[in-house]
Amino acid sequence: MDKSLDGWISGFLGVLIFSGSLPATRLAVADFDPFFLTLARAAIAGLLAGGVLLIFRQARPSRRDLPSLLIVSLGVIVGFPLLTGLALQHVTSAHSVVFVGLLPLSTAIFGVIRGGERPRPLFWLFSGIGSACVAGFALFQSGGGTLVGDAFMLAAIIVCGLGYAEGAALSRRLGGWQVISWALVLSLPFMAAAALLTQPADWSHVGTPALWSLGYVSLFSMLIGFVFWYRGLALGGIAGVGQLQLLQPFFGLTLAATLVGESVAWPMVAVTGAVVLCVAGAKKFAR
Repeated sequence: MDKSLDGWISGFLGVLIFSGSLPATRLAVADFDPFFLTLARAAIAGLLAGGVLLIFRQARPSRRDLPSLLIVSLGVIVGFPLLTGLALQHVTSAHSVVFVGLLPLSTAIFGVIRGGERPRPLFWLFSGIGSACVAGFALFQSGGGTLVGDAFMLAAIIVCGLGYAEGAALSRRLGGWQVISWALVLSLPFMAAAALLTQPADWSHVGTPALWSLGYVSLFSMLIGFVFWYRGLALGGIAGVGQLQLLQPFFGLTLAATLVGESVAWPMVAVTGAVVLCVAGAKKFAR
């Protein structure tokens, strides 16, 4: 199979898995503190990742790889989960998932800075239009959003784009699943200790939906999704494959409506539709 096509398929699978993250987080923060949720999901995923690395006897990353792994840890293991968890205390998951439309632009910008990619000028035009649609929605759509929640989501998008681009560039040397696994292991001592200190004093009030959601964001959002995602970015290009994130709002809105029971207003669908149309042009001029 062509490496580029293989990258796009892997990237699509990663996006599909990530699409359940915000609805699951929304369910989880109903019973869990966002700080504990961030720590616990990383600790659980870190334990699993460490086991996989031992089973496959992976060599330790070199000293030059440690700064990049630290950036990945701060961006996608700590920053994005924590900031989205805080945001989802103020906004609905249906509202927050539309912010994912900004992730391709954030990822592409950091792909240029950290990955050395150089998309053509028209790529930035289409990406900019798509991002403007999302920003306009966040600014003028009042239902389900607040200034505090939107600010947290915007910060989450910035740190996540950095973590995506940094991890993708490092995946060219280490491999996609190795990057996220080593990043999780690197942060495991702190995350596990902090999770134990911040765990709920009484677990009796934690419902089954919150427990299942914790399992999903730990196993799929924090580990399995990144195996496909980093592989896709490394093979297909950070800026190009990163545009697949524009499909995530469609999946996320569907999950928010079917699983969480939230209403999805027509402006949300209209914005995501306009954004996805922009990905066609951005993809064409990504390289």
